[in-house]
Amino acid sequence: MNQNSEVPKIVLPHVSGFDGLGIAPRILEILDHIKFKAPTPIQQKAIPIAIEGKDVVGIAQTGTGKTHSFAIPMVQFLAQTKGVGLVLAPTRELAIQIEEAIRGIAHPFGIKTACLIGGAPMDDQIMALKRNPRVVIATPGRLIDHIREWHFIPEAVTMLVLDEADRMLDMGFAPQIDKILKVVPKNRQTMLFSATMPPEIMKMATGHMKLPVRVEIAPSGTAAELVTQELFIVKKESKIKLLGKVLAQYHGAVLLFTRTKIGARKIARAVKEMGFNAAEIHSNRSLNQRREALEGFKRGSYKVLVATDIAARGIDVTGIELVINYDLPEDAGNYVHRIGRTGRAGHKGHAISFATPDQKTEVQDIEKLIRVTLPVSKHKDIPAEQFTAGLSGAHRPGGYHSGGQHRPSQHSRGRFDQHRRSGGFHKR
Repeated sequence: MNQNSEVPKIVLPHVSGFDGLGIAPRILEILDHIKFKAPTPIQQKAIPIAIEGKDVVGIAQTGTGKTHSFAIPMVQFLAQTKGVGLVLAPTRELAIQIEEAIRGIAHPFGIKTACLIGGAPMDDQIMALKRNPRVVIATPGRLIDHIREWHFIPEAVTMLVLDEADRMLDMGFAPQIDKILKVVPKNRQTMLFSATMPPEIMKMATGHMKLPVRVEIAPSGTAAELVTQELFIVKKESKIKLLGKVLAQYHGAVLLFTRTKIGARKIARAVKEMGFNAAEIHSNRSLNQRREALEGFKRGSYKVLVATDIAARGIDVTGIELVINYDLPEDAGNYVHRIGRTGRAGHKGHAISFATPDQKTEVQDIEKLIRVTLPVSKHKDIPAEQFTAGLSGAHRPGGYHSGGQHRPSQHSRGRFDQHRRSGGFHKR
């Protein structure tokens, strides 16, 4: 396929339930048993195409049900024929979550699963592979380790899924993915799911897939629809004080993002000193520590989970009231994935970002990507001098409006004193 050619999109008729998508009756019974009543838009579009055996490129924001978009067709296919389904995921946490989702559908058919991730004992994974699993979920590096030692035979793969493909490329997995694509059979069904569609993903799709059909439920880079957004421009030394005020006025679960592992450790300690239960999750934590932190956050044992971008995607925690970008992400695309942790499964959510005066470029990159101007706020309980008059030399890029998405939280009051001559934000 020509790498410059477009991946065709397809429009399907609307259906209200899982009936009519081509799903086998036994799987429909399982979905009903696990309380899946209606398909999400990406499921509605992707499942019928995948069941037909076509290659699929699925573009959808986080929290939209992408996992079952490939899990259902994969189990249905494997229940009728031989072969192995292989799912590649960028992080350990996402791989574990995917296995849990697939297992719930696969086990009633006697289909075993295995999860191959770094940080977990190789011996346990070798034993799981010896039980002849029909579905293998893996991070790229650990899968290559098993292939190299002949624990996993890639020639058996009949269906391949690349989940969060853009994130895998961002994390430097391109060489490993290329190795895997070279050793799995060319005669396979391939599905690629992603929240964004950069040129590298289009190249991968056209180079390694057979006439893939593109299904998209939102423009690439679209922020979660039910998430309202807010920006504080604050001096670096005042961020901790502002954080304390914000946390005191939210009662639900809070997911807080920092750029660095050291920063995550420091902020978690500071949050605990404020009197809030907090845990941290980043690559310096062991797999068991990360699991404990995430499970404790899900249970409500921790009000605040402090994380680096390792947790920005694929972590399915319902009921997160607030996402705080204590540090803006280095890559604007990660902003979409961070705030997508709230406002999931039909619930409303809110996202607050702290920007320092010198972060004009970072803010503008985010606004261009999400096509929204981030509303700027002060906090009523913090003296105005601890905020700034705007971003250094910043002018709001034209054409990006909030479109009614912003619903200021109770603690938000006022706007920055903005005027054109100051070089700050234009007053809207």
